[in-house]
Amino acid sequence: MLKENGVGYITFNRPEKYNSFNREMAIALQEKLNDCGSDDTVRCIYITGSGKAFCAGQDLAEAIDPNGPGLEKIVGEHYNPIIVLLRQIEKPIIAAVNGVAAGAGANIALACDIVLACESASFIQAFSKIGLIPDSAGTFFLPRLVGMQRAAALMITGDKVSAKEAADMGMIYKCFPNETFEVESKKLAISLADMPTKGIGLTKRLLNHTYDHSLEEQLQMEKEIQVAASTTHDYEEGVNAFLEKRKPVFKGK
Repeated sequence: MLKENGVGYITFNRPEKYNSFNREMAIALQEKLNDCGSDDTVRCIYITGSGKAFCAGQDLAEAIDPNGPGLEKIVGEHYNPIIVLLRQIEKPIIAAVNGVAAGAGANIALACDIVLACESASFIQAFSKIGLIPDSAGTFFLPRLVGMQRAAALMITGDKVSAKEAADMGMIYKCFPNETFEVESKKLAISLADMPTKGIGLTKRLLNHTYDHSLEEQLQMEKEIQVAASTTHDYEEGVNAFLEKRKPVFKGK
């Protein structure tokens, strides 16, 4: 893992297996996320894949191995903790989807705060092809992103969605040409690391509760967190920089 310019770069690195998950890779991702979450010098997390794929989901050879961890452990100890970390870490997390994102790989991407993809990337809810159900919070996030009808169709049919189609339907934030994708996606990560990332983290906390709060509850939480945000260094710096007509220097504190 590389840490540079306030960004923690995490790269799935099983290119010969299209970056499909085995236990070692899942545990390593949890460790790297925890590391980035606890490191104050990391103010944005950037996740991508090596080679041609972002992540093809679960390595099925491990899933059917009679001596392997089995699906209960794979879901409960591999994927569920990853999704919880992606949502609980109060820092912006970018999924830079550089190729196919299938199964758990697609849903891990969708659990991130901002999903960017190159134009040759694709997203596939591949579970129905082998008689399984979408895990890794796919049934939680996808309907909220694209609506119940479309989410149901994509999960039942297992149809491939191109990066452009994903952007057009609101599944992801943006799609870039292949030749500019790495530069543009990393530019956003560096930009986020320079922003008032404490406030961004508090925004993320609010977004995590918008699904289960009433309007009144959300308004109350906004009030409480706005007061907390107003006590940060970045708020003071942002206001002073505005009044002094200069560029602010945020510290994520």
